[in-house]
Amino acid sequence: MRFEQITIVGVGLIGGSVGLAAKARAVAARVVGVDPNPANLSAALSRGALDAGTPDLAEGVRGSALVVICTPVDRVAPVIRAALPHVGPSALFTDAGSTKARILADLGPDAEQLPYVPAHPLAGSEKSGPEHARPDLFEGRPTVLVVGTFGANWERAVTVGRFWEALGSRAVLMSAEEHDRVLAVTSHLPHAVASAVAGVTHEDWLRVSAGGFRDVTRVAAGDPDLWAAIFLSNRAPVLAAVDSFTARLAAFRALLEAGDRAGLVEWLREGKQVRDALGT
Repeated sequence: MRFEQITIVGVGLIGGSVGLAAKARAVAARVVGVDPNPANLSAALSRGALDAGTPDLAEGVRGSALVVICTPVDRVAPVIRAALPHVGPSALFTDAGSTKARILADLGPDAEQLPYVPAHPLAGSEKSGPEHARPDLFEGRPTVLVVGTFGANWERAVTVGRFWEALGSRAVLMSAEEHDRVLAVTSHLPHAVASAVAGVTHEDWLRVSAGGFRDVTRVAAGDPDLWAAIFLSNRAPVLAAVDSFTARLAAFRALLEAGDRAGLVEWLREGKQVRDALGT
């Protein structure tokens, strides 16, 4: 698969990695970046992730066959609406947002008629910015394509799915509601828990912290503004996930208070069984 031109809106870690992967795998002859931050554009250009960069959305999307939106989730719908008048009739849109139902709701009742295939590559890092972008970031990682909005236009879904697969990922089909419910547990809750553990830790205790603390709290180093937008965009599923976690932690507390060793072993075994199923 090869596009003559793709445009990446939002040239941070994910956007920069899309550009690097597209160039390394010859997925696009020309990659244009759109970002209001000139430092992001400069860094992405110097790393070879872009052929050209501009802060102007209309200029940046003009002539592109595919527009990949890598902004915070609350900006995806406005970018699509603003860019639509400036692209050709066959241009497609996709994104890398961590939530989906809210984006579709923000697009309005005609969302299914738009040339937009919602996507979420499950790849990233606690680091941010194009200086941390990698051409292999998507290698072997799943990318969720939201199937509930495809309707009869399956061809555009296939094209966008092949694009993400050409970057090294593997496509997984889900509805927007299922995606948001599952990711609330597998991605959003872990970030909240990591931040909570880090938040109750005094900085002068860090000198005696070990690998367990580092592993559990790694994602807490992520961009707070970005994650606040994700939590608010997926509020109901995240609240449900927090309720489940709170109940699980309450069970642990009850077992500990009762001095129930056998119960604690079983509680820990249940968690270990799920983690072991993940593999390395």
